[in-house]
Amino acid sequence: MFTLTVTPRFGNIDGLGHINNTVLSEWFELARNPLFRIFSPDLHLAHDSWPLIMAHTDYDFVGQLFFQHDVEIRTCVSRIGNASFTLYHEAWQEGRLCTTGSAVIVHYDFINNKSMPIPADKRKILEGHLKPQEN
Repeated sequence: MFTLTVTPRFGNIDGLGHINNTVLSEWFELARNPLFRIFSPDLHLAHDSWPLIMAHTDYDFVGQLFFQHDVEIRTCVSRIGNASFTLYHEAWQEGRLCTTGSAVIVHYDFINNKSMPIPADKRKILEGHLKPQEN
């Protein structure tokens, strides 16, 4: 599991003093960087070398987030397929789970516009970050 602590900015809040729901997509995106580094260690962005594309994201807001306290973003791998993997995110504040979300990432060839199998060495690293199964 990867963790990232985010200090909310004043501009992240809405008129009710809550963290705006659109901010979570940015924070979860930032939390994906360590997993992106598995495929591109220097995060070099070029259509002929970047190997990933986003296929889906979702969010569930299960509690309120506020401006006054840091937010811990927890990220792990929840599923690994042949050519894609799913990341699971949680946002915690003051010991409370406030938001969950997921992102499906596809190993992708931008030159040929098609998905590619996840290489065995990358798969092994992803497996090391699998979410523990709940009973």
